[in-house]
Amino acid sequence: MAFRALVLADTHISVDPARLPRRVWDEVARADLVLHAGDVITAPLLDALEAEAPLHCVLGNNDYSLRARLPETLRVEVGGVRIAILHDAGPAQGRPQRMLRRFPATDLVIHGHTHLPEIGPRVDGLCLFNPGSPTHRRRAPTHTFGIIEIADGAIRHMRIVEC
Repeated sequence: MAFRALVLADTHISVDPARLPRRVWDEVARADLVLHAGDVITAPLLDALEAEAPLHCVLGNNDYSLRARLPETLRVEVGGVRIAILHDAGPAQGRPQRMLRRFPATDLVIHGHTHLPEIGPRVDGLCLFNPGSPTHRRRAPTHTFGIIEIADGAIRHMRIVEC
């Protein structure tokens, strides 16, 4: 079975879920599930995403009102691929090795916080993925989100998409 996952982080939408770019909502409609690495900010966006697709989301450092609803880390298996999700993976220096120690027997770690999109590097079978932010690019050149395609127990394709 094949899966298409929309990957989000750092959406920072406090009131109206419609502030999420149309291109992201179009991808939500196409996705088999949504993986969100935190900083959703308030429940309306969380509820809107859950209404459209199965959602796996973690607590971000700005998700004060969602503390009772979201875990700090999450491990899910999607089509045989073992995924860990957290918001802040710490400093870039040593991140792959740190995530490998923290999440052994994991294929993919999805994180956010930096607003900088990044795929990789792959270390001992573990890959890191940061989708950036579709709403607050900070130092990134553009607003972004991610798409991951999984089939036959493996990640077939990962990409960063500009909004």
